[in-house]
Amino acid sequence: MSLRGDGPVDELAIPSETTVEEHDVVVDGDVLVGGQSTVELGVRGRNVAIGERVRVGDDIEAEGDCRLDTWCSVDGNVLVGEDAYLGERVTVTGRLMVSGDLDIGDDVTVEEGFEANGWIVIRNPVPTIIFYFIVLSQLLRVGETDAADELAAALADGDDVRDPLLVPRSAEISDDAWRVSTPATVGDDCRLHGNLRAESIRVGERNEVFGSLRARDNVTVGVDTVIHGDVTTRGGTVTVKAGARVLGDVSAGDLVVYDGAEIQGTLRARGEMRLVQETDGTDDESADLEDAEDEDIEDDTEDDGTEDAEDEDIEDDDTEDAAEPDREGESDAESDEDERDEGGGSEDSADGSEPDSEAVDIERADEATEDESAGEAADAPTGETATVKPNAGADGDESDADDP
Repeated sequence: MSLRGDGPVDELAIPSETTVEEHDVVVDGDVLVGGQSTVELGVRGRNVAIGERVRVGDDIEAEGDCRLDTWCSVDGNVLVGEDAYLGERVTVTGRLMVSGDLDIGDDVTVEEGFEANGWIVIRNPVPTIIFYFIVLSQLLRVGETDAADELAAALADGDDVRDPLLVPRSAEISDDAWRVSTPATVGDDCRLHGNLRAESIRVGERNEVFGSLRARDNVTVGVDTVIHGDVTTRGGTVTVKAGARVLGDVSAGDLVVYDGAEIQGTLRARGEMRLVQETDGTDDESADLEDAEDEDIEDDTEDDGTEDAEDEDIEDDDTEDAAEPDREGESDAESDEDERDEGGGSEDSADGSEPDSEAVDIERADEATEDESAGEAADAPTGETATVKPNAGADGDESDADDP
């Protein structure tokens, strides 16, 4: 696979748990180096792919496959766990050891000889990615879907997917400095040697960098990361997270320092400087919940008070309604008595010339009639709680009046 041009490698990406030992860069995943780069250190990884005109200053060790593109030079040995692909005019100053097959191009120089346990083919090897596409297309064309799935799983290395080390085109990597013209990203739990120079730099958590950081744009130092040097940017923003340590000076356009960070040198900022203190959100949330519960309790008590007042008002209304029929019944009884008195007087005055016996009988009949009307009025319901009992004497008078 030719790595000329810009291509997909547009940044320096250092995966997590990458370490730089005395002479080698050790990576758990794959290593991909762009064309016309210089790597003064050795490379150790799973699969190693080196672009055109790349110079490697020490040994290359690959657990899987190894591909060296045209005009590459390796100042050391090349140890390959599986298959190896060497392009035209590749130079290896040490020894080439291949456990699998060897595909080798024209004018390849291996100064200390080579050894391969599999097939050795001397030709210009087909680029790896094109070869895989050809094989997959042929398998699908003949209907061998199971074999195509196995090949695709082998290319993806199953479920064990690890981030690769990506080195962009025209990069310079040595024990003294890592220089690229693209953004740089460092994962977590890494141990690096050398100054890091890039367009922008973002360093993850729990790293240790034995060197300085310098960029044209923003620089971010992650949590619990130690920088044994200065942190400098021309016009960007430098952000130092909580727990980070910078054992040097910090110079930036804008500076953001979180609470808990430690900077042993001088702080310089041409723009604004901010000190950020993080608060515990859980305490605030619990306090808010307690306040809300108290407010709910107060609202409930107020509602209970209003309901009790409403109940008292209803009871008062009921008692007033019960008292009104009583008063009405009393007034009706008084009016009936007044009418009886007036009726009796008028009748006496009108019948004064009649004989005494007839007057007595008429008076008794009138009294019986008035007593019956009074009893019927008393029997009729006049309210919710007021009741009037019939007069026993009226019944006796009525019986006497009916007997002529």
